Amino acid sequence: MSAEQTEQAGAVHQAYVELRWSDFDRFGHMNNAQYVEIVQESRVQFSLDNFVSRGLPAPMFVVRHLEADYRIPIVPGRSKKVLVESTVIKVGRSSFNTRQEIKDEKGRTACVIHCVQVALDQETLQPREITSEEVEILTMRKAATAPQP
Repeated sequence: MSAEQTEQAGAVHQAYVELRWSDFDRFGHMNNAQYVEIVQESRVQFSLDNFVSRGLPAPMFVVRHLEADYRIPIVPGRSKKVLVESTVIKVGRSSFNTRQEIKDEKGRTACVIHCVQVALDQETLQPREITSEEVEILTMRKAATAPQP
């Protein structure tokens, strides 16, 4: 999988992630763990698009909590890539929350993932405050009103 062709429209970051044959199980649908991998690819692209592209180092944000709501299956042959729309919905002192929607090629929402990420100090691996520069970037991506689950 690799994220490609990212777009930034308003408060929503968009990344297309190509699907691989190994994303699917023997029952002919995407394995539930692959949805988590897909949003991880999108989070990496979010960091590249919003931090690295500005000449900033990629911050160390790690997943603390993740919740997935599977809505429709993604099956092989129907979708060669999926669109992941990511929105920052809350920024705290050392963590932030995102909502990520995985959409098939017809634009149907296949899965919604809510994620809490924590900023870590790269040397101590302990939680740290999100810097003002990071807050500025994350709130630029924050939705004016949080989308409904």
